Amino acid sequence: MQRLKIVQGDITEQVVDAIVNAANNSLLGGGGVDGAIHQVAGPKLLAECRTLGGCSTGEAKITKGYDLRAGNIIHTVGPVWHGGLHNEEELLAQCYRSSFKVARENGLTSIAFPSISTGAYHFPKEKASRIALREIRKELHQNARFKEVVVVCFDEETLRDYRNALKEPD
Repeated sequence: MQRLKIVQGDITEQVVDAIVNAANNSLLGGGGVDGAIHQVAGPKLLAECRTLGGCSTGEAKITKGYDLRAGNIIHTVGPVWHGGLHNEEELLAQCYRSSFKVARENGLTSIAFPSISTGAYHFPKEKASRIALREIRKELHQNARFKEVVVVCFDEETLRDYRNALKEPD
C-alpha cells in the first residue's frame, strides 16, 4: 500500500497536513511526543490548547501547527495500559478513528501518527502496532481522500514492531 509509510524519525519534522500528538487529557503539554511537539510548535500552541477545554481518552481535537512543518496538529489522548482490563484496546483504536474523523472534517489529505500510548502510558508496542495498522488500513481502504499516512516510530524497536505488524494480513 503506497499511501502508507512506516519510518523511524522525529514526528515534528514531518511535512504533512497534520501530525498527531499523543497528548494527555489537559492538552497543555507533557513529556515524550507531546513535549517535543509543544517545544517545536512554540508558545502559541499552548495558548490555543488552553481554549480547548482538554480532551477525553480516545477523542481528538485539532489546532494549528504554528512553528512545525505540518500545518495542523491533531491531539488525541491514548489510554494508559492497565493490563488490558479497562478497554484499552478499543480506546486506542478510537484514537485513530477520531483522528481520521477530525482530519476528514478539516479537509486534510496527509497525516503522520506516532505510536500512541506506547511511551509513558506503557501500552505494549506489538499490540499497539497491530491496532494502529488495522485502523489505518481500514481508513485507507474506505477513504481515497488520504494520499499519505505516515507512522513515525521514535526508535528501532517500535519500527520493527510496526514492520512486523505490516506483514500480518488485514
